[in-house]
Amino acid sequence: MEPMDIIGKSKEDVTLPKATMTKIIKEMLPPDVRVARDAQDLLVECCVEFINLISSESNEVCGREERRTIAPEHVLKALEVLGFGEYIEEVYAAYEQHKLETLDSPRGGKWTGGAEMTEEEALAEQQRMFAEARARMNNGATIIPKQSDSDPSLDS
Repeated sequence: MEPMDIIGKSKEDVTLPKATMTKIIKEMLPPDVRVARDAQDLLVECCVEFINLISSESNEVCGREERRTIAPEHVLKALEVLGFGEYIEEVYAAYEQHKLETLDSPRGGKWTGGAEMTEEEALAEQQRMFAEARARMNNGATIIPKQSDSDPSLDS
């Protein structure tokens, strides 16, 4: 797929947040490794193209099943068709983890109306999620348990 194949969008209109991408890139590398700006830009472009490729193939898989809504299984099948079958198990595990983590969020549709996280709790959760992603990338699917409010060992 060419970069301009996105319906109604030019290449400049479709991108990922550079700050977020830079943080992800830095999280995956040792602290003493630097990444040139043009290499960061290239990685962002690769990510956009990968998303376009997976989305397009997912749409084709969905269409072959005469469906109008792309479901997670269409994305997994697209990964297999495109030769990324070795990642399906890890992608599915990440998807399942995402479902668990968003169960109680307002956007997850099943929000219980509980108290919101403090800034410290949100930062700790973010760091846990980054560590989990780093561990999955480096060592396989290591899951780092969430810290529970009811765990007395966390009180200091």
